[in-house]
Amino acid sequence: AGSGKLEERLYSVLCCTVCLDLPKASVYQCTNGHLMCAGCFIHLLADARLKEEQATCPNCRCEISKSLCCRNLAVEKAVSELPSECGFCLRQFPRSLLERHQKEECQDRVTQCKYKRIGCPWHGPFHELTVHEAACAHPTKTGNELMEILDEMDQSHRKEMQLYNSIFSLLSFEKIGYTEVQFRPYRTDDFITRLYYETPRFTVLNQTWVLKARVNDSERNPNLSCKRTLSFQLLLKSKVTAPLECSFLLLKGPYDDVKISPVIYHFVFTNESNETDYVPLPIVDSVECNKLLAAKNINLRLFLFQIQK
Repeated sequence: AGSGKLEERLYSVLCCTVCLDLPKASVYQCTNGHLMCAGCFIHLLADARLKEEQATCPNCRCEISKSLCCRNLAVEKAVSELPSECGFCLRQFPRSLLERHQKEECQDRVTQCKYKRIGCPWHGPFHELTVHEAACAHPTKTGNELMEILDEMDQSHRKEMQLYNSIFSLLSFEKIGYTEVQFRPYRTDDFITRLYYETPRFTVLNQTWVLKARVNDSERNPNLSCKRTLSFQLLLKSKVTAPLECSFLLLKGPYDDVKISPVIYHFVFTNESNETDYVPLPIVDSVECNKLLAAKNINLRLFLFQIQK
């Protein structure tokens, strides 16, 4: 009972001051020592940038930023040793061992039949897997039945392969260019100020370009939303003597860890039509978007492929 009370006291001491939960990864602290989990810390910085305010600690209101705050390794190690309950078998393990237990050792962890690859939908506790697989009907299906299942699975695989084949095809083009671009934030004079981004002019494929970006296309006030998205447009600033047909994509920069899925966009640039519509920056989720918004500038890599008839 005494150890239980101590653990409860430690939970309240080591929890994040924002979400009041124990951190699952990195722990940051303000200059006065108040703790924030990595997700909440990044979210506070992103919110402040959207509102054009200085980010502050929710506990003591001192200024926080990536340069002012530091990781607290002692707290991270202490949290990793606290007991946590397995979501499957309800036994308790130190947090540092819990992930391995849930993925590899727990007899109650949810698993799938090995015949999932030929369409078996079963999933259940690991200790029932052997019995199910022995009685699974999918290995005895006819060839025609299996072909129908495999055709459906192949369709989703084909979409992925189309993307990668398109990228490999673009890499064989004669005129290819890429550059690191830095989006810098700026604001408009609207009634509700909104956050926009723009790069300095840069040269690729002997043409001058600019990239612009904006937050949450469909909302008047993105400050009120927890869901964050970014969209961008590419603008040709040079004058051209003939239509310039290009494919382009944005990827993360070489020193960032944000997750961006490759999506190829196409556009024919002319002197009269020299800017694309705003298209989604294919960030995996709002958490990854907050990583970008929390930074002073957004650094990405642009690839341009000129299509020649």
